Amino acid sequence: MRPSISTGRFILRPVLTVLGLLLLLAFVLVGIYAGNVFAGMRAAAQTSGTIAGTGVVRPVEILRDGRDIPHIRARSLHDLFYAQGFAEGSDRLFQMDLVRRFVYGRLAEVLGARLLPVDERARVVDVRGIVDREWQNLSPRGRAILQAFSDGVNAAMAREPLPVEFRLLLYTPQPWRPQDSLAAGFATVLDLTDSWRDVLDRNRIWRTGNRRAFDAAYPLTDWKYDVPIAGRDAPRSVAASLRADALAAPAAGAAAHRARPGLGSNDWAAGAARSATGRALLANDPHLDLYIPGIWYLVDLRAPGFHVAGAALAGTPGVILGHNDRIAWGVTNGTVAALSVFDAPADLPQRNWVTETFHVRFGGDVTRRYYRGRREFGVPRPGHPHRIALVRWSAYTRPYSPVAAFLDLDAADSVRAALRALARYPGPTQNFVVAGTSGRVAYQLAGEIPDDPAWARHVHPASDLRKTYPDIPFALLPHVAPSKRAVVFTANDKMYGAGYPYRLSASFEAPYRAYRISRLLRARKTYDVSYFARMQRDTLSPADLEFARDVVRAARAHPRSLPPAAKPLIDALAAWRGSFDPGSVGATVERAVRTQALYDAPSFVGLLESLRQDSGGHLAAVQHSVLRAVAKLARAPAAARALLQPWRSAGAVRVKHQLASMGFTFLDGALLPGDGEKYTVHVQMPKYSQSFRAVWEVGDWNAGGIVIPSGESGEPGSGHYTDLSRTWIANRLVPLPYGTKAVNAAARATLTLKP
Repeated sequence: MRPSISTGRFILRPVLTVLGLLLLLAFVLVGIYAGNVFAGMRAAAQTSGTIAGTGVVRPVEILRDGRDIPHIRARSLHDLFYAQGFAEGSDRLFQMDLVRRFVYGRLAEVLGARLLPVDERARVVDVRGIVDREWQNLSPRGRAILQAFSDGVNAAMAREPLPVEFRLLLYTPQPWRPQDSLAAGFATVLDLTDSWRDVLDRNRIWRTGNRRAFDAAYPLTDWKYDVPIAGRDAPRSVAASLRADALAAPAAGAAAHRARPGLGSNDWAAGAARSATGRALLANDPHLDLYIPGIWYLVDLRAPGFHVAGAALAGTPGVILGHNDRIAWGVTNGTVAALSVFDAPADLPQRNWVTETFHVRFGGDVTRRYYRGRREFGVPRPGHPHRIALVRWSAYTRPYSPVAAFLDLDAADSVRAALRALARYPGPTQNFVVAGTSGRVAYQLAGEIPDDPAWARHVHPASDLRKTYPDIPFALLPHVAPSKRAVVFTANDKMYGAGYPYRLSASFEAPYRAYRISRLLRARKTYDVSYFARMQRDTLSPADLEFARDVVRAARAHPRSLPPAAKPLIDALAAWRGSFDPGSVGATVERAVRTQALYDAPSFVGLLESLRQDSGGHLAAVQHSVLRAVAKLARAPAAARALLQPWRSAGAVRVKHQLASMGFTFLDGALLPGDGEKYTVHVQMPKYSQSFRAVWEVGDWNAGGIVIPSGESGEPGSGHYTDLSRTWIANRLVPLPYGTKAVNAAARATLTLKP
């Protein structure tokens, strides 16, 4: 018997009612979510007035200048670092939480299964265990500072509006632990250390036995441009001749080398005898990942007996790079070998295997097994899912946080005191330049470097596990003694000259930026702040100019090798003078040709060296390889014309938010016009750039300055999220107010924290 129409309506009516209610509920929930996000976009932390009931012992003032940079005045170190934690927690809470989750391998908990592979890679290193041991190794003073900072972060977390990212992702942050600041510092250790993955990549070519191929793919330096500052220059004749077999590096290894992100940073300093004002000068521009908010948090910290200003690492106390009353300092990455990698023996102790559990949002828990021994930990071997390699690294076996050494630098009262602090610096290994009110400047490579004969070029056999590789003594690391006449500079290049007993690295960064810096310094006998600031804006790349001239020479020697559409490209290269200026068309063409040519070459250094050879058939073969790259770019007139655009457009870089890949692009920052490239002093690449530019005139701290690419605040509703981008793009240097009179004149808001 079939149901009647009336019976069907009776059944259908409540179903429609339920569906309507569910739809209404969905609209309500979406509305609540959208309203919460909208409120988060407009929310901002309190920066003026008074907040009582905080954890300070006596009132603390946080004065904000026109750039929103906090100038903190406290009457004790405890209150000072509590207030710094409060300020950073107010302005950068989501960034701090994201870094913490990244280092601990806990991103999938809030971002889902897509981030599980990132978490799995992160937990190869037992960061939580390392930072817990670092905490135990800190002095009582260091632990007290980190505890005060942590308490300040948690106070801001409890009192200030929840940042918009937490509202978007629908979670709230967990309380900040003092050890989390050590983890935030460890993020830079991981970022700046030559990793085991690099060693495993190099090992592929090393084990072929073709040393020429290895040297072409991973050159120690480009000897033509080598400018070591410690010791004598190496004679140009020591450069190995790279013939046809040098270009026969296995494709997998060459591709891995090309894919490796460039390491960067520039710093230089001049003693008082070389300064127009009679004061020492120092410049620094570290090159790091380009995101919004940026990695650095500008701050000025003052308490009785302690005054320091500059760039803090978001999530850590103190100032990492900057100056105090008596000294200024800057760094570049040392690009040296910091760890040793071994084949794993077959009989690894089962007791050293641990199981890690990953909580995955919208998914079930996942477990993975990791090997963690007393002296080594296990890492996966690409292409061999059931094999591991063993890594020995002082950060794992002797965990001491670099935060402690930077706090000592913050308090150093002379160049010599700074060098004593650096003798206790564990790493990541950095090139430090230091300048003092005495007028003297110095250079020092600092950090633990094992005297391992492999120098990260290859993997040791398992039998080498019984060997030990002691660290190179601090006194034997490259350095330049303090002097008023010294001029020092580093740019991740090979810093030592002929006769130095240690190799230090598998492959230093190409010396092109260092070479250009050295030429700009040699161009004048004395310097001032404005000249150092102009140097930081320089966009000439001597190596790219050399390559462009080689391409033009090859094109004119073999005119039939190219289609007619390539003529405008060759003409643009012929007219180019080597600068990646915004208006340059030649820069656009050269970058495209270089990128295409590197698909057939192991490295840019190897390609240039091959083009320098004067060996008949070999040179012609390399030239034809380069011309094939040009021909590919000019397959049709339309393709060639598309390249003839100014560098400001072709090299433009968007400053992206870390959540941009999830579709939250409305949190992105400014579009930076093309201005500089990888091998220019003014470095600007997609996702990679100068992270700040600073020039200090030592003793007259308001004469120099510091600038960052976006804004001080990580909150879009603050008004200080992207407000500094215009100044950055204009390449202006802005003073960081220092001293009571300058800070009072610059103050635009004052927040007082009371007990």
